[in-house]
Amino acid sequence: MAAELIDGKKVSAEIREKLKGEIADLKSKGIEPCLSVVLVGENKASQKYVASKEKTCNALGIKSIAHKIPDTTTQAELIAVVDRLNADPAVHGILVQLPLPKGLDEKEVMNRISPSKDVDGFGPDSLGKLMLDEPGFLPCTPHGAMKMLEAYNIDPGGKHAVVVGRSIIVGKPLALLLLQKHATVTICHSRTPNLKEECLKADILCVAVGRAKMITGDMVKEGAAVIDVGINVNEEGKIVGDVDFDAAKERAAYITPVPGGAGPMTIAMLMYNTVMSAKMANNLPVDM
Repeated sequence: MAAELIDGKKVSAEIREKLKGEIADLKSKGIEPCLSVVLVGENKASQKYVASKEKTCNALGIKSIAHKIPDTTTQAELIAVVDRLNADPAVHGILVQLPLPKGLDEKEVMNRISPSKDVDGFGPDSLGKLMLDEPGFLPCTPHGAMKMLEAYNIDPGGKHAVVVGRSIIVGKPLALLLLQKHATVTICHSRTPNLKEECLKADILCVAVGRAKMITGDMVKEGAAVIDVGINVNEEGKIVGDVDFDAAKERAAYITPVPGGAGPMTIAMLMYNTVMSAKMANNLPVDM
């Protein structure tokens, strides 16, 4: 029996609908949530991501300001832009779109964003709070993955979760979130020997490596839940995940499609963090 689809579009639409109510309530108090996006250079994929974030902001009633600056911008000039946004009380979230052009120090820029406006959840303060099990901004893609599991009543407690990928953006934080929910977690990566063996132990298999169809159907345990975070373009120009979807869906109980799984959730959780930031900036309870 083929797997049930974990519909990221549907789950993200439900989250956005709840956020609309939160945003309307904030506006009735004279507070307009504001996300400021910094885009350096002409990277086409980055431009597309920024446009889709702006579109979602507009649909929800979040003020969106895009700072589009040329790829000739120096490190000092970029830092000055971030500092200016840090100091602006009307801005609740700052997002510097990655990757930055060559010659710019991404780590310094990301670390410069005020912890109170780090809606991407990648700064040392946010990641430190996650490690310490303290409340704070969660990285959007891992948070979105957890929300999808929750929406389909897939409880990680007592299950074996395998995360393939160890990036700061997805793999490491997702492993910590699964641990928080009492899963036993294995982290795998490109140098893991016997990767197939490890994957076959997974009740919940999460994949974020950026390699098309790296996880084949015979690497998926019967009845597993599969969260595919990969976005790759194949030879035919089609967007595919890190998991061979057609083969894996014959063995899994649940699986996310690509596109339509993790992607919409990432943007929804960015909006969630922006609204959370607006509440915190105005000393309002964050009961979201």
